[in-house]
Amino acid sequence: MTRTLFAALALAGLTLPAIAAADTPPPANAQPLSRIIATVEGSAPNLAFIEDVSWDDDGYWEVEYMTTEGREVEIRVDPVTGQNR
Repeated sequence: MTRTLFAALALAGLTLPAIAAADTPPPANAQPLSRIIATVEGSAPNLAFIEDVSWDDDGYWEVEYMTTEGREVEIRVDPVTGQNR
C-alpha cells in the first residue's frame, strides 16, 4: 500500500508540472467564458445541451454540444470575437 501511494505521488509530481507548463491561458482581450457560452447557446441550431468546454493551446475554445436530434457537434470558438473558427 505504501509503495503504491509513493509511486502514485511520485508519478503525479513528475507529470503535473509538465502538464501545467504546457497550458497557455486565453489572451488578455478574450471575452469572458460566460459570454462565449451564451453566444454558442444563441447561435447553435437545435442545441440540447453543452457537453464540454475546454481551452485549446492553439488559441481557441473547443465546445462540444448535443443537438435535439442526438448528434454530437464540436466547434472551435475564437476567444476574442466569439465567432466559430
